[in-house]
Amino acid sequence: MCSSDLGRSGLVYIFSRLCVVVGAAIVAAELRADENYRLEFHSWWPGADPHYAGKVIPKNALRPMIDVLTSWDGLWYLRIVRNGYPHAVRPNVTYDMNDARAAFFPLYPTLVRWFDLVLPGGDTIAALFLNVLLGAAAVWIVGLLARDLFGLRVGERAMQLMALFPGSFVLSFAYTEALLLVLAAGCLWCLHKRNWWAAGVLAALGTATRPNGVALVAACAVAALVAVRRDRDWRALIAVLLSPLGFLSFQWWIDRHTGQRGIWFRVQTEAWGEGTSFGFTAIRRTVLAIVNPLSSPTNSITLITVASLLLMVWFTRRHPLPAPMLAFSTAIVLFMLVPETVTARPRFLYTAFPLLISSAAWLEEDERGRWPYAVAACAAGLVGLTAQIGRAHV
Repeated sequence: MCSSDLGRSGLVYIFSRLCVVVGAAIVAAELRADENYRLEFHSWWPGADPHYAGKVIPKNALRPMIDVLTSWDGLWYLRIVRNGYPHAVRPNVTYDMNDARAAFFPLYPTLVRWFDLVLPGGDTIAALFLNVLLGAAAVWIVGLLARDLFGLRVGERAMQLMALFPGSFVLSFAYTEALLLVLAAGCLWCLHKRNWWAAGVLAALGTATRPNGVALVAACAVAALVAVRRDRDWRALIAVLLSPLGFLSFQWWIDRHTGQRGIWFRVQTEAWGEGTSFGFTAIRRTVLAIVNPLSSPTNSITLITVASLLLMVWFTRRHPLPAPMLAFSTAIVLFMLVPETVTARPRFLYTAFPLLISSAAWLEEDERGRWPYAVAACAAGLVGLTAQIGRAHV
């Protein structure tokens, strides 16, 4: 990747983060205009006085913008950073109980705690700054993969799509996707280069980051199958054996820590009501969005995500991916569609980033010049989705 390509893509990455800031600022402006809004006290804020918690409208937009960027999953990860994991989980645990933090994986909050030791500003600033760095690294590694597969120009466009895709709002939130993307892209790069030990270690770290990181096990298994059948390279099995260790180690540790067997699965079921719908939830919401357009933001987002998925799958038929990348993307999509509650979302589709490489390859050869329209649509979607996530939180 030459310096000019990196420079242009770096500017696009900065622009994409500004799009997220704009989305958060929209929510902040709405909150300041709402006289009924009362900001909760956050311990990260330097010099904050608990006396005013829940009593005052913020004097500037910074605090509500930070609230947006640390909303939803971010709140849970910051609780783990500050308080660790619960030593016991009560029966019939609900989303409102702090015990529910046992459902969240440990690698990201561990890194945030380390960053907080060396950065000023508290753990919230550490979490957000860490993800900005991880996001930039993920974009760069995906560019390297795309360059090796389809050439320099596709590599540059893949980096820009990675930066601007609406689901990339997660790179600026206190979420775990940024870390998973770095580990997954690094793992796929090592599989591509047949560096089995490094691929296995990165996959193991990925499976300790979030549940759908288990998709890396599928990537390692397919890569090993190809290597053994084609070249009798039995060393590829090293990656397969190492890849699930992060997930298995966390399950073993959290069971011992809480003294309850299978606690992660129980919390997932009781606190979040996770079941399996085998894609019917996504289908139902998509149909509802078509029948009653704009009646539900959730249904509309599901429709857009499903439509984007189908389009990206078509791109992979025009520009096929290596088997391990295809296996990883397929597993990620299945993890996205199978759950009964939280289904097709841009942040989950974004994790299937190899599909964006095929998309970049198609847009590079497109003779109708659709690239500027794709960039504009992604940027607008990134601002809008960030604002929607923020509104839903408050």
